[in-house]
This record gives sequence, structure tokens and C-alpha cells, in this order.
Amino acid sequence: MTKHTAMKTPPVVSQQEWEAARKKLLVKEKATLRAKDALAAERRRMPWMSVDKTYAFEGPEGKASLLDLFEGRRQLIVYRAFFEPGVYGWPDHACRGCSLGADQVGNLAHLNARDTTLVYASRAPQADIARLKKRMGWEMPWYTITDSFDKDFGVDEWHGHNVFIRDGERIFRTYLINSRGDEAMGTVWSYLDATALGRQEVWEDSPEGYPQTPTYKWWNWHDNYDAAPDKKWAEVSAAGEAAFRDNA
Repeated sequence: MTKHTAMKTPPVVSQQEWEAARKKLLVKEKATLRAKDALAAERRRMPWMSVDKTYAFEGPEGKASLLDLFEGRRQLIVYRAFFEPGVYGWPDHACRGCSLGADQVGNLAHLNARDTTLVYASRAPQADIARLKKRMGWEMPWYTITDSFDKDFGVDEWHGHNVFIRDGERIFRTYLINSRGDEAMGTVWSYLDATALGRQEVWEDSPEGYPQTPTYKWWNWHDNYDAAPDKKWAEVSAAGEAAFRDNA
């Protein structure tokens, strides 16, 4: 067995004492959660930056514009991953940190159901990206940067998630999450909270006119979003929401 350095551990207590300690900490956890909700609400009110420059990428199907990366959806999140010559691990692997992040990405069907697309982008050629994705079991769309996109959006020397929204063919940058902020990314909630439209549920504090639907009702199995809304799930989710609000 591995010998560990002696640790100064917390006290061992009874179940009642443990529950009391947990409830005391839970007050702070709930305050932190509400603060995160408020921060996301403030993020939804960030000014937008018009993207007037044309950018070109290479994808599995050939050349693609920034608008193409939206895949017809309203919002786009582009993660700048480091996989290219000069990066530690090349050509077998992408950056260890970027790879760890890629392993956290959940099923994108849920994000797509909220009219949002997530893509990865690197400077590696498409053949290398396809090889890497197959080896690592990753399924997110992954494009090759061919111009100054990474430099223009602050991710030429460090990883980061740039968030965009479109109005027809007009594109706007709405936010950037990088550095330690990237640690929390990977779930549908972390991605949606980074966007201009948020989770698009009625409980959120969003500007007037923003799209919002009843809480939980849009949730579905990732292979079932094309099906009609399930009445039974509406009943179950309503009960769940009531319990959630009572314990919030």
C-alpha cells in the first residue's frame, strides 16, 4: 500500500451533528447558487459586439464561414482547443487541458434543443482532427482555423469559449469564458448560462421579449427531441418544479 503523509482530518461526529453541519454549509451553497443565477442574468444583459469581419474555416465538408458554424441555430459557442504543431502532445494528442475539457462535453442534443450549437476549433488539418476524434471518442463538430479568428477573439495564445448570437446573417459576439472559467464547462447548463439567451426557462431573470418556456418541460431523452411533447412528463416535471421551488 502507498504510504500517505499524515493528514489533519476533520472531527468524526454523529449523524445528527453531521446533518447539522451540512445544513449550515447548505445555506452558503444556496447563496452561491443564487449569486451564479444573478451573474448569468447580468451576462444576458451584456452589450453585443457586431462581428463585421468575414472568417473562414475548414470542416469535414470543406470550407465554412462563421455563419455556417451555427448550423442554422440562433446561438453558437466556439471553444478554441489547442491541437496543432508546436502544442505538447502533437500529433498524437491535443493539449492535455483541452483534452480533459473535451472529455467533459455532454450529449449535444440537449444544447441543440435550446437553439444553440457548440463547436471546437483548432489549427490542425481536418485529417488530423478526424483521427484525434476517433481515437478519443469525441463527437463535437471540430473545425480548422485558417485566418485571424483566434487572435481577433482573444484565444490565439490560450484556450477559451467565445459565444455568439445571430440575427439572420448578422453575427454578434456576446461573451467570452476562458482561463479557470473553462473548468466548469461541459454540461448543458454551463453552456446555456454562458449564452445571451440563457436556459430560456420562465424562472430566469431575462430581458423583456427573450424566449422562455416552462421550466423542465423541454427536457427530453437525447434521441427523442423530434417527438411530440409527452403529457406524462409535463405532469411529472410540474411536480418536480414545485418541490424544487419549495427547497430552493
